[in-house]
Amino acid sequence: MSHAISDELLKRFDVPGPRYTSYPTADRFVEAFTEGDYIQALEQRRAGSLALPLSIYVHIPFCESVCYYCACNKVITKHHERAAEYLRYLSREVELQVQHFGKGHSVSQLHLGGGTPTFLSDPELEDLMTMIRRNFTLVPGGEYSIEVDPRTVTDQRLQTLARLGFNRLSFGVQDFDPAVQKAVHRVQPADQVFALVETARKIGFESVNVDLIYGLPLQTPESFARTLAQVNQLRPDRIALYAYAHLPSRFKPQRRIISAELPSPGDKLSMLSASLDAMSDAGYVYVGMDHFALPTDALAVAKRQGRLHRNFQGYSTQPDCDLIALGVSAIGRIGATYSQNAKTLEDYYDALDQGKLPIVRGLVLTRDDLLRRSVIMSIMCQGQLQYESIELGHLIDFKSYFARELEVLAGLAEHGLVTLDDSGVQVTPTGWYLVRAIAMVFDKNLQVDRDRARFSKII
Repeated sequence: MSHAISDELLKRFDVPGPRYTSYPTADRFVEAFTEGDYIQALEQRRAGSLALPLSIYVHIPFCESVCYYCACNKVITKHHERAAEYLRYLSREVELQVQHFGKGHSVSQLHLGGGTPTFLSDPELEDLMTMIRRNFTLVPGGEYSIEVDPRTVTDQRLQTLARLGFNRLSFGVQDFDPAVQKAVHRVQPADQVFALVETARKIGFESVNVDLIYGLPLQTPESFARTLAQVNQLRPDRIALYAYAHLPSRFKPQRRIISAELPSPGDKLSMLSASLDAMSDAGYVYVGMDHFALPTDALAVAKRQGRLHRNFQGYSTQPDCDLIALGVSAIGRIGATYSQNAKTLEDYYDALDQGKLPIVRGLVLTRDDLLRRSVIMSIMCQGQLQYESIELGHLIDFKSYFARELEVLAGLAEHGLVTLDDSGVQVTPTGWYLVRAIAMVFDKNLQVDRDRARFSKII
């Protein structure tokens, strides 16, 4: 997968753009979408004859300390008693949800994110899982994952997570270099992470993911190469490699990062290129954009079999199913709608105190939205477009409907990012570096440059 990108390509295509965990992207959600619209979508799902398994996302916002790079919705506190109150409100939210579409629906994917889900105590995690099982049915063979801050867990806690039904872990590592860790206010010795991953393997977790970030302050291609070598020794089942997006005007914690200490765009590209080399040499499959996986991992298998999907948590093996979102700021999807909960605890609690679901904005997708979502997700997940399958699924003539977009793709083909023929579009190995730029061609909301400023850069 590793192919050098020229400086000319970098300058041309390293522009702000979405990550496409959804299309349309969350910045397009509107406040005109209300609780009533969401309830209607729930009831339509309930009335439908085909009830596919659900996915559930639970947002736990609390963290004991702030990581300067973080852009997540979080509440920094050392007062752990706040978690008990939050869980009571989560229970209310679930009760309101099931009033409208019933209890016992099958769930094939559950993800606890944050914040720091392991901020919760073991009894609180047990209460949360009991509440979920009381209202939903977690099916055998599903993916049940939790994000783990290595500083908040012990071997005993990992045993508890396994007992509660979690079969996948995601460790937030970011970088093993002590100087970089100090610069972003997240110090965690590598030995600690190695020991926890070893314990997780002994316990029998099906998959262990490690998150890495390139582009952090004080990182260099040489220092990140050392981190990559340590990750190779650790050998997690999956690796999520993210580019740091420095947006201090939007995310207050990032204002503590010294801009002069950030690596140059050229160094960031070198880190990405070296990462592709290192992971390929270590036997990892480049799943796409952010993700690597060992060939035996379910994510790599799904890629080979053409079953890869992408949702608000990134790449997934699960079918393109409805997503119930629980907790402050959580984003969900029911049918042809997206919805987002209140972003502050005060507003979230206030809505539930009134007996209302805490929906504050969302979107009803149009026919064109659904069509473009299919195209963009095909590019992001499969690295290709087959005109015929899109035409049959959406009853269009692809070349007529997307005439302008195909002209733009012809320009990308000249730069070696895609190949085109009469049957479809194929992303090249070089194009995978810039797959977001390829997907952006089909984003009708990015027709003018001013709309792009809200996003992070691609590299």
